[in-house]
Amino acid sequence: MENITQRQSGERAVLVSISVQMLDDLDAEEFQLLAQSAGAEILEHISVQRNKPDPKFFIGSGKVDEIAELVQELEAELVIFDHSLSPAQERNLERILKCRVIDRTGLILDIFALRARTHEGKLQVELAQLKHLSTRLIRGFTGNLEQQKGGIGLRGPGESQLETDRRLIRVRITQLKDKLVKVQQTRLQGRAARQKAAIPTISLVGYTNAGKSTLFNILAKSDVYAADQLFATLDPTLRRLEWDGIGTVVLADTVGFVRNLQHDLVESFKATLEETLEATLLLHVIDSSSPNMDEQIEAVESVLKEIGADAPILHVYNKIDLSGDAAKIIYKAPDVPDRVYVSAHSGQGLELLSQAVQQCLMRQLQHFDLVLKPAYGKLRTQLYTLNVIQSEHYDEQGNLQLTVCMAPNKLEQLIKQAHLPFDEILGQKATLFQRPLEEFELNDTTISH
Repeated sequence: MENITQRQSGERAVLVSISVQMLDDLDAEEFQLLAQSAGAEILEHISVQRNKPDPKFFIGSGKVDEIAELVQELEAELVIFDHSLSPAQERNLERILKCRVIDRTGLILDIFALRARTHEGKLQVELAQLKHLSTRLIRGFTGNLEQQKGGIGLRGPGESQLETDRRLIRVRITQLKDKLVKVQQTRLQGRAARQKAAIPTISLVGYTNAGKSTLFNILAKSDVYAADQLFATLDPTLRRLEWDGIGTVVLADTVGFVRNLQHDLVESFKATLEETLEATLLLHVIDSSSPNMDEQIEAVESVLKEIGADAPILHVYNKIDLSGDAAKIIYKAPDVPDRVYVSAHSGQGLELLSQAVQQCLMRQLQHFDLVLKPAYGKLRTQLYTLNVIQSEHYDEQGNLQLTVCMAPNKLEQLIKQAHLPFDEILGQKATLFQRPLEEFELNDTTISH
């Protein structure tokens, strides 16, 4: 049993970690961080080892009695289990402990509720919470539900309090699903427009607190909420930027992952993770200073596999200012980066990261030979700004001969927006570009929140 001396202003909680093997100190530390992220004041952390779960309490009845005495002695309001409990186990524990009991899923949902900032994020959290609550409803929770029911109407004649609560939850779940469908359709339209214009999407994924949002802010010159805490980012955030040697890209920051993330939670937040599914390139941001780094990498890869994400992955080992690693790129094949070591905090290795991303995306780029008349100087300036020019020289007619390496549709977009003739600039390759200009007229509101 471990006594926690640090006090926080929140619900007074006793933590219970359960393991079929020896409890990892790092697992215990992460559990404490999760509880603190939810605002709990941790009074005590108890470790329990079981060969197999007890069907009634998950833990043995003797340990339940021990925890009950502790709850009474410390005047705890809440007991949090670092494991998923069945509704029956949760009810049985509450009856003996005489205080509220939540499991790991309920704890993570509480943190999600604190972190959700966008309309879609709040809808997804509420939906996941209600699904979780619906299996555990045995007594009156109507105080909160009636605030949400709007014009649903009053309880029917002869209907019990429990039936009312269950009906209100079912109605609210239907409402939330309908709202989320509309939000997701809007997001899908924006994603389809980007795909049509062949704008690459680079999605940041990683274990929670690996530094994704800090790295995102540096790359996107943005101010997305970033903090040294678990699940600081819940909502997907998209930004469009110009990447040297590539052109226009969309950068996406997504929710962090943790170990033992329940399948139901992954399902609930699939909409949030859709940017990961549709990404051109995944940047798997890893905390290189974490003593549990390998397990965290495995946890992220497990979730990516579960949701069906199969985009190429560049592993970004962040926080080298803490781990002592040098800034470097490690290749798995010539010009195919596998790992890059950086520090979003100090700025070490960020140029190498830009280089590695460019090399990963270059496989989708093509070389073009262009002929630009002197009057087409604005297009030349734009190409230089994108840093896509490989070589240039003037011919005998005074025209500029350029070789560029870039996404075909980005070149097409620039020429069409400048209203220049394709055949003069591209020669025989002009026949490859036939689409109307309006397909490329994307504005920032299409992709930003």
